[in-house]
Amino acid sequence: MKINLKLSILAALLFAAAAVYAQEIPIKHLDMDMQKDQQEQSKNILTDEIDGVTTEHITINSDITQKVDINDTHKTIYLFITGNATLTSGGKTYEIVPETIMLPNNVDDIEFKANENETLHYLKISVLQTELDIVDIKTFPKENVDTIYFKQFTDCESYTEPIKSPQTTSRTILPNKYIPRVAMGTVRTIGPDKVGAHVHGMLEQLFLGLTDNNSVVYADEAQVDFPEYSLLHIPRGSSHSVSVEADNEMYYVWMDFFVDKDGEAWLETHNKEEK
Repeated sequence: MKINLKLSILAALLFAAAAVYAQEIPIKHLDMDMQKDQQEQSKNILTDEIDGVTTEHITINSDITQKVDINDTHKTIYLFITGNATLTSGGKTYEIVPETIMLPNNVDDIEFKANENETLHYLKISVLQTELDIVDIKTFPKENVDTIYFKQFTDCESYTEPIKSPQTTSRTILPNKYIPRVAMGTVRTIGPDKVGAHVHGMLEQLFLGLTDNNSVVYADEAQVDFPEYSLLHIPRGSSHSVSVEADNEMYYVWMDFFVDKDGEAWLETHNKEEK
């Protein structure tokens, strides 16, 4: 009897431990406050979640002029979340507004500065270039590699997908063939609505909650509240979905980091909308 009881307790403990592990959807809430005596702050977030991918949350005020450095071993993506700023490159001026994406690519004279009395929050995402990536990028269109990529999210091409309702607006903010094995987009809808459960074992994925996002993310048996200005990692290979309650908004960036270039065939499930 005692042996059976001990076995039952052990089984219960193992089941509980497995349940706790299964519930883990790594999430980080971004610190959107900056001390008055600071001009700049930065913090790496969700470190060691995806091999070869580093995500940094950076905040600057209008006293800082940020110069963009080109790195031979990494490709970088800038996601400007809140705040207004001015970017200059090659004698041209670009207006940064909330929800803008920028890739410096091979352009080495880029700098930007927050507008007077503004605070600029952005993510800098660095992706390690493997030997295969270095070979692959040589096949990309020249304009995708040698010129700056700069777009407001709302100016990007929209698409539909079977796992999303007709009321959902989805946009591709970074197509593939700009950075090897990387693509990004946005999803926006008002509840009640959901992104249906799906699995993709060929890629790692981050979600960034944008302004007013108030949804819930599920992965297998796990779930986590997903508010604005938060970054989470979808466990690779999990069956995951997103839901939003009535009158709340779902609005986030998805970031796909493919294991290899063959996995990019997944993007064929995105159907471009007819203009």
